[in-house]
Amino acid sequence: MPEPLVPALDRLRPLLLDADGLVRAVASGRRRNQHPDPSRAELRPVDLKQGRQIQVTTTDGRIPVVRNLTGEAAGQGIDALLAQPFGNWHVETRDSIVQLRVTKRGEAQVHVEARSAERVDGSHDRPPNHLIDPDDPLFRILGADAAKRRQVDAFLRQLAPIARRVKPEGRSLRVVDLGCGNAYLTMAAHRYLAAEVDPDVQTLGVDIRPEMAERNARVAAEAGLTGLGFRAASIEQAAADPEFTGVDIVLALHACDTATDDSLALAVRWRAQGVLAAPCCHHDIQRQLTEAETVPFGGLTRHPILRERFADVLTDTARADLLRLLGYRVEVVEFIDSRHTPRNALIRAVHTGTAPTARRVAEYTDLVSSWHVDPALAQRLRPEVDAVLGSV
Repeated sequence: MPEPLVPALDRLRPLLLDADGLVRAVASGRRRNQHPDPSRAELRPVDLKQGRQIQVTTTDGRIPVVRNLTGEAAGQGIDALLAQPFGNWHVETRDSIVQLRVTKRGEAQVHVEARSAERVDGSHDRPPNHLIDPDDPLFRILGADAAKRRQVDAFLRQLAPIARRVKPEGRSLRVVDLGCGNAYLTMAAHRYLAAEVDPDVQTLGVDIRPEMAERNARVAAEAGLTGLGFRAASIEQAAADPEFTGVDIVLALHACDTATDDSLALAVRWRAQGVLAAPCCHHDIQRQLTEAETVPFGGLTRHPILRERFADVLTDTARADLLRLLGYRVEVVEFIDSRHTPRNALIRAVHTGTAPTARRVAEYTDLVSSWHVDPALAQRLRPEVDAVLGSV
């Protein structure tokens, strides 16, 4: 339950000053309509020649500043940080993990989790710079193992710069995840965006299965994720729903086969400023290659395993080319190391409104005509694509 903010912050003070009990603390994010200076702070105990001290590392997003504090100076430094309008405090001690989040109303939502005692490492080896702390209670609630935490971190590093670029002025950021499944990436994205980009972010996960939407809503409530909702609907139903307006970012993560194309087409028609899609199961183009009477370089498609791999590349190339023709700047990047998943491509796009050049149009038309394919995304956006191809 929410509680008054000042007393909740006061309870953090002795935990932060306890150099023997503190393991690590991080202050990040910002409160509504406020901006802390610095933008992030991290505290941990270190053993120096002068004895154990609290090391405070602050940053404005560019340059870190490190101070080692003890005694009265430590108290003053921690008081100054507690007075800053941070949106989140994550405090780990030998006995507990305390997560304090400031709500839109300026109250404190506090979650305390007991933990077994562990030895504090006072060396100067810094922990990995995770965008969401591995000990965040969200991961425990989601049951996320180390592999899923790595996937979350890899995804957030792709999402973060786009979210900052497309965040609108004068209203909250709106994110829709189409085909969200069990939504662990949806929830992690919402947690990060609310802490680091926009405390008022509104996120909606869409999945066709009602039981999945209900389950995700329960998990989000347990994790204290406000501003995050779930809807049981198909992508076609979402397209027809007038509630889905003013969407800034569309996510489509591991949607199977042409469901990725459905999501990308909807993002274009919503005029979403940012798109991140991790495609999966490229059966449609593979089928077209199999049925084609003739194709160039037949050796590429003669063997089923090579045809499958080539279809993956051809499908995502066509998707990227189409998004470019429709005014997006597009990158196809590695989502996460292929050791963790073979489906590791991520289409990342930001709308710029740039008109297509004749060369871009020729590249796309040569690609599809040479291989005798009609990409599903082009079918979904036939009026828009025809207009572009006829304009150059």
